[in-house]
Amino acid sequence: MASASFVKLNAASSSWMGQKSSLGKRSPGSSTRRVSFSTRASSYTDELVQTAKSIASPGRGILAIDESNATCGKRLASISLDNTETNRQAYRQLLLTTPGLGEYISGAIFFEETLYQSTTDGKKFVDCLRDENIVPGIKVDKGLVPLPGSNNESWCQGLDGLASRSAEYYKQGARFAKWRTVVSIPCGPSDLAIKEAAWGLARYAAISQDNGLVPIVEPEILLDGDHPIDRTLEVAEKVWAEVFYYLAENNVVFEGILLKPSMVTPGAEHKEKASPDTVAKYTLKMLKRRVPPAVPGIMFLSGGQSEAEATLNLNAMNQSPNPWHVSFSYARALQNTVLKTWQGHPENVEAAQKSLLVRAKANSLAQLGRYSAEGESEEAKKGMFVKGYTY
Repeated sequence: MASASFVKLNAASSSWMGQKSSLGKRSPGSSTRRVSFSTRASSYTDELVQTAKSIASPGRGILAIDESNATCGKRLASISLDNTETNRQAYRQLLLTTPGLGEYISGAIFFEETLYQSTTDGKKFVDCLRDENIVPGIKVDKGLVPLPGSNNESWCQGLDGLASRSAEYYKQGARFAKWRTVVSIPCGPSDLAIKEAAWGLARYAAISQDNGLVPIVEPEILLDGDHPIDRTLEVAEKVWAEVFYYLAENNVVFEGILLKPSMVTPGAEHKEKASPDTVAKYTLKMLKRRVPPAVPGIMFLSGGQSEAEATLNLNAMNQSPNPWHVSFSYARALQNTVLKTWQGHPENVEAAQKSLLVRAKANSLAQLGRYSAEGESEEAKKGMFVKGYTY
C-alpha cells in the first residue's frame, strides 16, 4: 500500500524539503517543478498516527524510566541501595503504580527488563500503565560505541535483529520505541558522526513503524563544552536537517513519529547561562526551521537541567501557539526528588509518589504554558549535569 503526494517547489519553499531529492522534469512553460514524494504506508499506519496523537495530548508528556540496569544502579547507589533486580523492580513499581499519574503522563519508556516485569502482587507493569491511559514504550537501541574514523565520537548500535525484537515488544504491549544517539560539539561534530547518527535513526524509525511502534527520534546534542548558544543552534540545525532528509529517504511516515530533541542552550561550561526566554527563542527557531508541522509531538529531554529549570524552559516555549505539541520526555527531571524522598524505605513510598505527581503536574502546566516556579523547593532547583550524559 502506498500513497503519493505532489508538491510545487519555488523560491519560498521550506529549506528542509527536497534539498537532496531527485527532481522531476519541469513542465513546458512552467516556472515550478513538480516533485513526487512517495510514502510507503504499512498495515500499522493508522494505529501509529493514533498512538502518536495519544502521547502528544494536551497537558501530558512522557516519563522516561528506560535506564539500563547499570545506569539504574547508579540511581539506586545515590540512596545507598544495591543494584539488584528486586530493588529495581521496587523503584519502578513505586513510579508506575502512582495513583492519578495518567492525568499528567501520556507515555512511559521502559528498559527491556521492565517491559516483562510485574508488581509484587503479580500485575504486569504494562497493565498498570493501561489502567491510567498511559502508553507503554520501549528503549530499543543497544548503546553507544566508538565511531572509527571520527574525532573521538560515537555511534549507536542495535539495528541487527531490531525487526524481530520490535515485533516481540509489540506483542508484549509496547506501542512506541526510543533510540538515543548523541552528537558532541567539542568533538566537532564531524560530518561522519552526523550522517551516522541521522542514518541510524532513520533506519530504526522505518523498522519500528513496520512493526507497529511509534519511533521517538532522538539525536541528543550533548551539553559538554564552553560554546555559546549560537554554536548549539548552528549544530542543531545541521543535525536535524540531516535527520529529516534520511527519514524521508527511508519512507518514514512523519505523522507517526515523535521527536526527542535537546533544548538549544549554551554549553554547560559556558560563562553565560541562558534565561528560559532565550532558550525558548533559540529552540523554537531551530524547530521552525527544521521540523515539518506534520510531526505531532516534540518531547524534550531535560538535558541535565535541574527539575525546575527544565520546567521553566518548557513553559517558556508554550507561551504562544506552536505547530506541534511541545512537551517533555524527562528522566531525572521527574525522578530526582522522588528518589531522595523514597530512600528505599517502604514507609516512604506514598510520599515519593506524591513528589512524582508534583513534578508531573508542574510539567503538565508547563506544556500548557501555565507554570510558575513560585514555591519550588531548593532540591528541585539543583542542577544535575553529568559530563557526557545529559539524559
